[in-house]
Amino acid sequence: MTSTQNNPLRGALFMALTGLNFLAVTAIVKIIGAELPAAESAFIRYALGLVFFIPMLRPLLAIRLTRTEWALFSLRGLAHTLAVILWFYAMARIPMADVTAMNYMTPIYITLGAALFLGEKLAFRRILAVGMAFGGVLIILRPGLRDISDGHIAMLGTAFFFAVSYLIAKRMSNTLSPTVVVAMLSITVTIGLAPFAAAVWVPPTLAQIGWLFLVACFATTAHYTMTLAFQAAPMTVTQPVTFLQLLWATLVGALFFAEPVDTWVVVGGLVILASVSFITWREAVLKRRATPPQTIT
Repeated sequence: MTSTQNNPLRGALFMALTGLNFLAVTAIVKIIGAELPAAESAFIRYALGLVFFIPMLRPLLAIRLTRTEWALFSLRGLAHTLAVILWFYAMARIPMADVTAMNYMTPIYITLGAALFLGEKLAFRRILAVGMAFGGVLIILRPGLRDISDGHIAMLGTAFFFAVSYLIAKRMSNTLSPTVVVAMLSITVTIGLAPFAAAVWVPPTLAQIGWLFLVACFATTAHYTMTLAFQAAPMTVTQPVTFLQLLWATLVGALFFAEPVDTWVVVGGLVILASVSFITWREAVLKRRATPPQTIT
């Protein structure tokens, strides 16, 4: 554990605040519903979010990216664009708890992708944890016992494409600052969403634009507080706190959107989250073992 990660309570509180911000994003998108096409809603949200990066414009223009970096940013923008469209589509069609629970699959896809494409070792216990996570998905979907909607299929794609985006970000962060990586994501996703939005454009009302600006505000704040959480405490502390987001999504869905509480969705989400938490814990243990002890001179 580094000296900057020595405040577990602070880390847990910031991660809980992150969950509340993401919950606000989910609830607002639920309010908008299917009134606007998913691609258009996503485009407006990202276009409005660019206002937060205006102070970074001059440093961004001064950066000289290589051809490989441009290619990776473009690929990440495409993957994230598809993920965002699918997420907005799913939010208008399935309960908030289902969206939140299935979103926990993103770290599982990242684990598999890191093993396949980044050369990271996939030990037997990790394989079991990944299998357990997919078991959690089966608990949520219950194929043959319930109707699987296109919203659930969209969420499977959402988690996959988000994982592709984060894997590319992991590689980019080795050579570029987090500010550049985040800013370029917002720019490329806005550009990527533009043609999809244009193809289905419906004139939005001022109220809808206002709601989507709030989405941009809460999402930006969520990413900031999540960064603060990671700085304050290791992921073995912050990861389990994300369970609260599933709990809150279930309660808000039931109280404000009349969504029935599906116990199996909560159970499946907990199974996936337990798998993610175990993988996170194992990575922390292995990292400590690989780090030689410091001697005092």
